[in-house]
Order: sequence, then C-alpha cells, then structure tokens
Amino acid sequence: MIAVLQRVREARVEVDGAAVGAIQQGLLMLVCAEPGDTEATAEKLIAKVLKLRVFSDDAGKMNRSVQDVGGGLLIVSQFTLAADVSGGNRPSFTGAAPAGQGRQLYEHTLAVARRLHPTVASGEFGADMQVHLVNDGPVTIPMRF
Repeated sequence: MIAVLQRVREARVEVDGAAVGAIQQGLLMLVCAEPGDTEATAEKLIAKVLKLRVFSDDAGKMNRSVQDVGGGLLIVSQFTLAADVSGGNRPSFTGAAPAGQGRQLYEHTLAVARRLHPTVASGEFGADMQVHLVNDGPVTIPMRF
C-alpha cells in the first residue's frame, strides 16, 4: 500500500458540497492499494501510522504519536498515488489495485483504524472528493508497505 500522511490542524472531505468526514488536530492519510496488497498489509500500515512519532513534545521534538496527542485520523482513498509518469505526459494508473480490491482494502483499513483508534473519519471510495486541510508544520510523510 502507498500512503501519504499529512499532519494537520484540521481537515475535512466533501462530496457534492457536503462534509462526509472531518477531524481537528491529527493526520490526514491518503491511501492507495496496489495489486499485491492484502488485509495484513493494511493492518501493518495502520499499526505503523498510529505509533509514528510526528507530533511535537514540550521540547519541540517530534516524539508524540497521533495516539499520544489524542488526534484524529481522516483516511481518504486516492488511487492516483500509484501514478506512473515515466512513459509520457499522461499518468498511467495500472499500478493501483483494481477497483474491487481497492475498495475492499480501503474498507478493511478503515475497520482496523476504527477498532484501534477512537477518532477516525473517512472519505468516500470512488467519489469525486474535495479535501480541505490546514497542514501543520508542514509535515508530509510518504509511506509504502
């Protein structure tokens, strides 16, 4: 799986002008499933994200996790993270999992996150979404599992 984490002061996702998910301080997590990914991959990703120390402690060092600061997770599916631009000017997305597998892994990722963390919001798989965020830092971290 591919993920991009952004530490945010707040973030929300809208579909057709209506908010479908929102958090205050926490992590916006854009995720893309790849063909070889499994539910175990999604579980490892969430476990890592919840423990990743990207929030500042009292000394200003990144020593706290989203769990430590009581922050939220906003998880949004984004197949374009698998874009391949090596062959020309139009990206290819063949590196992304097929839609059915992508949806199943996205839903599993959400279920695991909701089981392990109290504040989890989400986008809508396959929808045309508008993502609004206030990036804190900015801190943006790409991940691949």
